[in-house]
Amino acid sequence: MSDPYETTEAHLDRLLGRALNSFDLPDRLVERLATALAHSSSLHTTHHSPATGLWRETRQHTYLLADGGSVSLWELAYRKEGTRTVRFELFASKAETCLAVTRLFGETPAEAALDPALLPCDEQAADDAAVLSALLSAPAPAHRHREYTVEQSADHARRVLRRAENADRPGEPTAERLRSAYAHHITQAFGARHCTTDGRDAGFSLYEHAFVLLDGAEVSLWEVEHTATPDGRHMCEVYESEAAAREAMELRARVR
Repeated sequence: MSDPYETTEAHLDRLLGRALNSFDLPDRLVERLATALAHSSSLHTTHHSPATGLWRETRQHTYLLADGGSVSLWELAYRKEGTRTVRFELFASKAETCLAVTRLFGETPAEAALDPALLPCDEQAADDAAVLSALLSAPAPAHRHREYTVEQSADHARRVLRRAENADRPGEPTAERLRSAYAHHITQAFGARHCTTDGRDAGFSLYEHAFVLLDGAEVSLWEVEHTATPDGRHMCEVYESEAAAREAMELRARVR
């Protein structure tokens, strides 16, 4: 569906006008885009690094053409370390966008390819899939940047808080802030661990649910999943800090 406040022609002109590399787009693609009747845009991933000031977003712009077909442009918006200037580049495929991330941010090809929005889908052209296959064959990096996924993040936060059973779980102020979450990332911060308490096994896992809010802030919820309960059932607890979550894990391991 087209943006009711901007015509498709104006939208396309704006994208092409601000892109630093619009001259690199295939002529045939630009010619087809000139017949676009409607458009739809979606944000796929966002990456923030407050410590360095690095920021980037990946958007897909899809156009319905007069011949009944459709084409997409992939837009990479980014801000590099030490500058507040936002720059834009456009690409004809996910694979090209992945390669641009590698070029601009100095990441290894495998690290850039692990961005979930840049992985190939079933409809991806064979040449794009080949490029990404080559990238994924590279050794995985020891450390990866956090890549946020834009996918019903406020609802995800609500579900995490709803399943928390601990009395000292985050309260309404935290829940209110997280209603503005638009991206999130889940990390297993503590590998599955088992211990024996009162002659019975208990398992523990710790997850960080990191969220990006509309005001640019980053907020994390720390979820402890364990079976250190009197009847051995599965239980979830949620805390606002890693320290509080780990303290709770130690306590549950000692007392049933």
